[in-house]
Amino acid sequence: MVDFKKVKAPNNTITRNPAVLASKADNIYEAVAVIGKRANQISVEMKEELSRKLQEFASYADNLEEIFENREQIEISKYYERLPKPVLIATQEFEDGDIYFRASSKDKVEANSAGEE
Repeated sequence: MVDFKKVKAPNNTITRNPAVLASKADNIYEAVAVIGKRANQISVEMKEELSRKLQEFASYADNLEEIFENREQIEISKYYERLPKPVLIATQEFEDGDIYFRASSKDKVEANSAGEE
């Protein structure tokens, strides 16, 4: 579980050196795949956490007159909008070495057989 308050990722996109990303994996494509998978995990965590918090304010009445602005709900939504995007968090984690990943045994076998030919 990610503590979004302690994330050190930038809030906007910055230019990254592809060589640095590739050095932490076998190649740049593997690095991008790892970052993408981690970003999806973070996105799901953020969505679940936001849904849990907003569920407290859920109104199950069908009457449109009862729908009103809830200041707390708006503040929670704004907080999550200001957080860095999941891909930026995942990229920062990847650069910091906080993501553990490994190549599957199937990929290793295919790579070895391709290298022998």
